[in-house]
Amino acid sequence: MPTLNAFLNGTSAVLLALGFYFIKKGNITAHKRAMTGAFTISCLFLISYLTYHYRFGSTRFAGDGAARTVYLGILLSHTILAAVVAPMAITTFIRALRGRFVEHRRIARYTWPVWIYVSVTGVVIYWMLYQLA
Repeated sequence: MPTLNAFLNGTSAVLLALGFYFIKKGNITAHKRAMTGAFTISCLFLISYLTYHYRFGSTRFAGDGAARTVYLGILLSHTILAAVVAPMAITTFIRALRGRFVEHRRIARYTWPVWIYVSVTGVVIYWMLYQLA
């Protein structure tokens, strides 16, 4: 399941980047599809992540020294921002669905960088836990 979770995080990051690109190009339809995909994939990730950790608990980082310090720093920022981004993403998504685009844009400029950071650092954490060690 950790590999699936990393794949879902990576896919979400790609869709978020595409959504950003499309909106900057004025392609609202493609933006909507990419962001709906990112939201859906992120929801699937959350279900998979919670299921895995409920069943198997946490995995301890095997490294030490500087690698451990870097890992814990990334993990701490990732964890805090993951808790923050969930309600932000839901609010941003609902505002878009309801056609409240001024309010959507207002929060999206904060949601997007946090969301992409969380998605990318999720992959980094996987790599450090399961590939680096």
